[in-house]
Amino acid sequence: MTSFYDFLQAWPRELRAEIAERATGEQVLAALQKDVLRPEDFMALLSPAAEPYLEQMAQRSHELTLRYFGRAVNIFSPLYISDICTNHCRYCGFNADNHQKRRHLSVDEAAAEAFALADAGIGHVLLLTGDARHIASPQYIAEVASRIKPRFASVSVEVYALTLDEYRLLIENGVDSITMFQETYEQELYEWLHPSGPKHDYRWRLDTPARAAEAGMHGVGIGALIGLDDFVQDAFCTGLHAAWLQKNFPGTDIGLSVPRMCPHVGSFEVKHAIDDRKFIQYIAALRCFLPRCAITVSSRESAFMRDHAVPIGVTRVSAGVSTAVGGRVTDAANSGQFDISDPRSVPEMVRDLAAIGYQAVVKDWEAI
Repeated sequence: MTSFYDFLQAWPRELRAEIAERATGEQVLAALQKDVLRPEDFMALLSPAAEPYLEQMAQRSHELTLRYFGRAVNIFSPLYISDICTNHCRYCGFNADNHQKRRHLSVDEAAAEAFALADAGIGHVLLLTGDARHIASPQYIAEVASRIKPRFASVSVEVYALTLDEYRLLIENGVDSITMFQETYEQELYEWLHPSGPKHDYRWRLDTPARAAEAGMHGVGIGALIGLDDFVQDAFCTGLHAAWLQKNFPGTDIGLSVPRMCPHVGSFEVKHAIDDRKFIQYIAALRCFLPRCAITVSSRESAFMRDHAVPIGVTRVSAGVSTAVGGRVTDAANSGQFDISDPRSVPEMVRDLAAIGYQAVVKDWEAI
């Protein structure tokens, strides 16, 4: 099987930019009439030519979301269990150069935090760590997952890139899904943003979703961190990556996240921030190109934005969120990875989704 890295070489940056620049309104309208879109159609929907047709895109995205997902929205909650990190990512609050208090939960402490989420009604939990193998080892993550699995329908992880055998270890201990952000698909920029640490290896990171799928993960989620590079470039590569994964791993549930840069500890200039209209354009374009993919909008976005994005194409949201390690049952010593914009609890999220005509789902699948 050709790797996604090799596949992406057929879509160099210059070609992507040229296709976006050449896109016309007629191509946008034609794409909205198709049931199956080509990558060129997807690029047209991301391009400046699509901006006057945002309402038509939103309507088409809404129709496709209702067709494949109905009015159900899955709720999950992230659980940070360790923020000790050896990477020096220029944009991240966990950057090893940031001299803040760090925290690593014991297995017992992590379980206590997770059970507090279960008591609050969460059925899908996402475990997160920094990149410090000597502390938050794969064995540690597996032990936490094994301990908490009986209380949850689904245990997912968003941790550093693992090997095939390490993903199999997690699966054996109750983990069923992973999320792995590429951050940016532009290799030179990626390597500058990650100057040192294990995450510096662009190719290893890029191949990670495929390794997880090959290991047998039920679900694999990907995304670029919008604001690091030109929006059209990273948005297109994200969709292309998801389509490649769907084709090569048809038994895996491929999902998408659309995070925008948020304030965090440290300083980083966001050179490619996008406004709310462009953000909605991104969601609608993804839905039209990948109608069966789950789309997640996290608490990086405001309650107002998330409530308006759900009818357009969002099928997963977080609730009861804290980006600090601990804080529910154990003490939280740190300030969190980034600032959240939507602090709603699980009951508040359920209520607000119902108010706009959607059903909150805290359990939408469970391993046999």
